[in-house]
Amino acid sequence: MLVQQGRLAIRALQKSDAPVMLRWLQDERVLEFYEGRDKHFDLQSIIEIFIEDQGETTPCLVWLDNKPLGYVQFYPLDSEDKQALELPVEDIIYGLDQFIGEPDFWGLGLGTQLVSQMRDYLITEKAAQRLVLDPQSRNLRAIACYEKCGFEKLRLLPAHEMHEGQLQDCWLMQYYPARSSLIASSRPKI
Repeated sequence: MLVQQGRLAIRALQKSDAPVMLRWLQDERVLEFYEGRDKHFDLQSIIEIFIEDQGETTPCLVWLDNKPLGYVQFYPLDSEDKQALELPVEDIIYGLDQFIGEPDFWGLGLGTQLVSQMRDYLITEKAAQRLVLDPQSRNLRAIACYEKCGFEKLRLLPAHEMHEGQLQDCWLMQYYPARSSLIASSRPKI
């Protein structure tokens, strides 16, 4: 297990997880913001895209009470990515992508718990100095979740992601622990 806290556990994705990933990635409600409803997956494409050698990306399955709940992947940004996003090249920065694959469990705070667990894991175990996400600007539910977890909007990325045949604007959002501790320390004590 990579991370476990309360009812949620996160572990590396395995080949045996392909059928559950396929089920999620055939659900139009999931595909609306992740991958796109125009994408068509089969078991082989799930294995090739999400499970086989992912380089620096670590794909994971999220469990709730020992039942599959969703997917998360994290990856260190390289110098080129940092420069393109106008982020400090010297910082250790990780990117995150995730979804809750079971729509019946949307709106229950599990996404917030998942992102918070991954945030804490990447900071403590991977020495991340910043974390970034780039949700589509129209994905208001995800943006609200990330803001609850301490992420802030840095800048709008116009026409950043091709999704369902159209370029979508995305928000570059970051969690910057040094900034968060500065804000917390500047608050008046009550």
